[in-house]
Amino acid sequence: MASSSRKVIVAALVGNSLIAVTKFIAAAITGSSAMLSEGIHSLVDTGNQVLLLHGLARSRKPPDEDYPFGHGKEIYFWSFVVAIVIFGVGAGVSLYEGVQHLISPHSLERPEISYIVLGIAMIFEGGAWYFAFKEFSQVKGRWGYVEAVQRGKDPSLFVVLFEDSAAMLGLGRRLSGNFSRAGPG
Repeated sequence: MASSSRKVIVAALVGNSLIAVTKFIAAAITGSSAMLSEGIHSLVDTGNQVLLLHGLARSRKPPDEDYPFGHGKEIYFWSFVVAIVIFGVGAGVSLYEGVQHLISPHSLERPEISYIVLGIAMIFEGGAWYFAFKEFSQVKGRWGYVEAVQRGKDPSLFVVLFEDSAAMLGLGRRLSGNFSRAGPG
């Protein structure tokens, strides 16, 4: 179980790192503060995977005098920390970006760069999501999806799968919202 979780977390770490680099390059090319904040968001997602890997490593420590039953539950703590970071930093970046755009609105200079970044992000995020979903499907077995989450013993797999699912939904929404607009805006 820990080996498959590690693979899923590493796949998400690689995907989020590549997305962060892509967004930072786009921010440098366009000068977009929104793209810069998106790059920071992806960097935070990468940090989340580092925290999950740390939690996995700590959970595998053998029992000792202070923890006679071992450290296996630490992965739950680190998954909780990641959830707090996802919501806390996500909300903070969104608030900051919203206030910045209200204070000094500006039009999008090179929209094609944004579409390229969205496409690249969907490829990288989609790969990480597919990897996590494949592992989840093996763990799920004969249970339904909700029951598998309720009975599951590996929160790190769920954290990655849910974060990647939310990211894919957000990317799809952004892409469909941008293509459905008529005219500038």
